[in-house]
Parts: sequence; C-alpha cells; structure tokens
Amino acid sequence: MFLHLGQDTVIKTDDIIGIFDMDTSTLSKSTRAYLASCEKRGQVVNISTDLPKSFVLCRDRKSGETRVYISQISSSTLLKRSRFIDKISLP
Repeated sequence: MFLHLGQDTVIKTDDIIGIFDMDTSTLSKSTRAYLASCEKRGQVVNISTDLPKSFVLCRDRKSGETRVYISQISSSTLLKRSRFIDKISLP
C-alpha cells in the first residue's frame, strides 16, 4: 500500500523504516548528524512548505537507496494513516 506524506508525495508503506517527530527526535546530536549527512548526500526530500513536523526514513527494497522525507504532517497523523491502510488491506 501507499502513504500520503503531503504535497502530492506518496511512498510505499513497505519502504518505511520509521516515522519520527521532528521536535523530539532532533534533540539528539546523533539524529541531527545523521540528517545532516543525508542532506549532504542528497538523500533528503523536503515536501514541507510550512514548519516541518516529522520526517520519514525510507529504504527502497529494490535499489537499497535511502531517502528522508521531511513533512509538515505530524508523525502521529502519519502513523494513524499507516494503521488505517493496514486495516483496510486486511481480508
């Protein structure tokens, strides 16, 4: 299935490694360093036109490529959307 991250961006739910709250997760130096290194490598996709509230870490299963999507949608809303998708896809 797919998850809508905002601003016409949709990703495969199978590719999601984690959904993180921007305010709480960036308190850690190691998280900030990881995001900075992803930015330098061109792996960050900023889909937020407003203040970013979350980021989604993804890895393409075929290519192994890692992407970080920065979204203006809260991590709790994205998590609810992903759970909703799981509920509707069950037989």
